[in-house]
Amino acid sequence: MSTADVELIVRSRLRSLRKSSGLSLDELSARANLSPSTVSRIETGKRAISLDVLLPLASALHVDLESLLDMSQDEDVVIRPTPSTDGHRTTWMLSRPTAETRAVKIRLEPQDGTPPEGGVHPGHDWMFVLSGEVRLQLGERVIILQPGEAADFSTMTPHVFSAIDGPAEVIMLLDREGHRAHVHHAE
Repeated sequence: MSTADVELIVRSRLRSLRKSSGLSLDELSARANLSPSTVSRIETGKRAISLDVLLPLASALHVDLESLLDMSQDEDVVIRPTPSTDGHRTTWMLSRPTAETRAVKIRLEPQDGTPPEGGVHPGHDWMFVLSGEVRLQLGERVIILQPGEAADFSTMTPHVFSAIDGPAEVIMLLDREGHRAHVHHAE
């Protein structure tokens, strides 16, 4: 692969990441401490890509430099999740670590006693119950979810979920903040 091909791919990735993040040129340039014209010239190929601009752009787009520069063409598209268990919860990551939105499968075991207190964090969570019954508490509101039902809620409301009477499995879609709150604390 030629240097020009690599630059074309990186420029395309930068533009796609900016747009999928909903950022304008002005917003991205402010986050990266670059001028909007510099960002525009990089995206359009009118400015050379160098580390002095690539590093702040990658940081502003919340992507690691390795992913941005990855040119492997034989990448396996199949994700082979491995379980991570913490007490009453087993988690399988179903998406790549660099994904903006993370897909997670969680197996919940019933807990004795009072469910833990709900936490808050920026963002939104979505959950789909595959099996079992799940108790979802949003603030003072308690919702019982059955298999085949989904919940979509703001994570600025104190929330906690647990299995009822037996194991339950859910699929969740989490933004980066949700991933940190629901998965990282369990690892």
